[in-house]
This record gives sequence, C-alpha cells and structure tokens, in this order.
Amino acid sequence: MDNIKKYLNKYTYLLIGLIVLIITSIYIIIPNFQTEEFSQEVIENIIEGVTTTSIQNSEQEIQSEESSNPSFEELEISIEQTNEITKNFNVFTASEDIKGFDTYLLIGSDERSEEIINTRGKVFGKRADVIILGMVNQTTKETTLLSFPRDLLVVNLCTNKLERINGTFTKNDCGNSAENLAAHIYKISGIKVNHFASFDFEGFETIIDSVGGIEICVDKTQREGYSFELQEGCQNTNGLTTLNWVVSRSTEVLVGEKTVDSEGNDNSEWKPMAGVSDLTRIKRQQYVVVQLINELKSFDSLNEVNNLIKALENTFIIDENLTINKAAELLWSFRDFDITKVNKITTPTDYLTLQDGRQVLVLNQSLYNFLIKESIIDS
Repeated sequence: MDNIKKYLNKYTYLLIGLIVLIITSIYIIIPNFQTEEFSQEVIENIIEGVTTTSIQNSEQEIQSEESSNPSFEELEISIEQTNEITKNFNVFTASEDIKGFDTYLLIGSDERSEEIINTRGKVFGKRADVIILGMVNQTTKETTLLSFPRDLLVVNLCTNKLERINGTFTKNDCGNSAENLAAHIYKISGIKVNHFASFDFEGFETIIDSVGGIEICVDKTQREGYSFELQEGCQNTNGLTTLNWVVSRSTEVLVGEKTVDSEGNDNSEWKPMAGVSDLTRIKRQQYVVVQLINELKSFDSLNEVNNLIKALENTFIIDENLTINKAAELLWSFRDFDITKVNKITTPTDYLTLQDGRQVLVLNQSLYNFLIKESIIDS
C-alpha cells in the first residue's frame, strides 16, 4: 500500500508540474498586446465621406503648433497646380478593387526616445514615417511588401485638402489614426486593409536588439554625423544604429581610405551620397523587415522566442480584430519562409515641386495596373 501511495504521489507531483509548466508557457508565449479599435464600418464611412471634419482635434492642434515638419503644415498648391495634379496623376481614386489577399498594415511613427533625440534631434507630434502593406496571396501564399512613401500626395478624405499621406495618420472626427490611414490607402489603391500593427522608433530599437541585432551590408563606407557609421561590407548592427541608418536623409560616403589622427579624430574625406530620398529610406525599411523575418529561422529555444515576443508586446499596438493566436501563428509561419521570394515594391511615383519649393510625390499610374506589371495580380 505504501508503494502504491508513493507511486500515486510521484505521478501527482509530475501532473502538477506539467500543469504549472503549461500555464507558465502560455503566460510566456501569449503576450498582452495593447490593442486599438479598427472598425471596417468606420473605414467605409471615411471612404464614402459619411463623416468629415474641417476642424482638427485638440491633440492635433498642439502637434501642428509645435511641429516644424511640413506634414502638419498647409501645403502651398496653386489652383493651376491642383488642376494639373487632377488631370495628369491618379491621386484620388483607385481604378479597380484588388482582392484575394490577406493584408497587414505596418505603421512606424517617429516618436523618439531620449537616446534617439541625442543622435537625430527632437520632433513633436506623431507621424507615420513607415507605411508598409504586407499582402499575402490567399491562393499562392506569395508575400508582397508594398511601401507607401510618407511624402505621397493624397486628398484628405476628412478635409478634402491635398496633403501628404503620413499626415492622415491622426485621430479626428472621422476615425482614429489607423482607420484614417487605412481608408486613404484603400481610396488610392483599391486594397482593403484587414489588420494593422503600429510601433514607434524606440520600439523599433527594442525589436532589433531582442534578436541580437541584424546584418546590414553596404557597398561603400557611409555615415551620417555621429548617428551611425557603417563599414563597406557586412556587419551586425544594434537597434539604434539600424534605426539611424534607415531614417537617414543626409548620408555621406567615404572618399578614398579612412584616416584617423593620433587623437582619434577622423580626417577622412566624406561626400554626400547621391540620390538619397524618401524612396531610399523605403528600400532600407524593406531591407530591415526582410532581415527581421530571416532572424526567425534561428529560433530554436523558448527563451529566444520569449525575448522577441516580449519586445513585440512592449512595442506594438495591434488592431482589436487581430487575435493573439492569429498573430502568433503568423509570426511562427515565417520561420520557414524563403525571404528571397518576398516581393519588395514601392508605389510608382513622380516628384512634384510645390510653390514654396518643397517636393512631394504623386502616383503616376494606377496601382492596379502597376501590380499587374509587377506580376502581383493577374489582369
């Protein structure tokens, strides 16, 4: 009898241990993401013009007063120029609806931590600096990253004024920030956004650091002030360096050999990198997203998965319709993903110079025709 009791006690303790392990694993694996409302009905109303406003809310007014960024300023566009845009560019309405994809909108805002402020300066407000639409073909499972430049000109569906698309990422009487941005993406592309996830620059750093940094390869040694310096070739970079490289607008390249004096001062010759623009930043954003996806292949322990999930939990805001199970399933599915098969494209645009000398981007063809040319959809 004593042996039976010992036998039962042994397996009782084992069962209790397994239950504790399962509960602990669930606690570790399933994160407590901050969620935000993402109503398809609200988005439809914005698209149809059911809800419009010409008055900014108090939060946006504060941002407008404090920010020197053109995204929150009135764009100086003459009547003649407006007519030209209307006539020559497809900036208003998509030519066709694009269906057959599960879509995930990734939004990066440029709210900055103190460390980032020290290297890149301070900004006020909250703007969509990264706008990437992940499109997963429901039949072939082929994945496309479609980027929208922050300087892309659109008609604000709430005010009927021309402005940059990143300026639509704001809460007002029409909807919240993500709903407004999703409505404008649908209006110009015909692509319905199913889900969204947003993060800020500080969170971007945390995600990169949680996977031990990512590999960045460049064909020339380059830098921007004291914010970063990348050597020719490949190197592993932490979150702060990666972020500063991604958002750099004043990148310089090394001329000749690097020289440093006895006191450690850089006496090398540097020159501005040619062709750096909003489109350059988009290529870097896509590069980093793909590198992060590639990092998932190396996950072979619960602890490694836990580090990333905790980073995501403390970083991302996701829509209330994107369940934790769905998010976890999507994340885990990328472990065996062939990154060479990811289509990385950007909306087709031309530069347009405004009256005050600033430049914006305008679509130069319908996204429906563009995606056909890129073999993303069938004609």
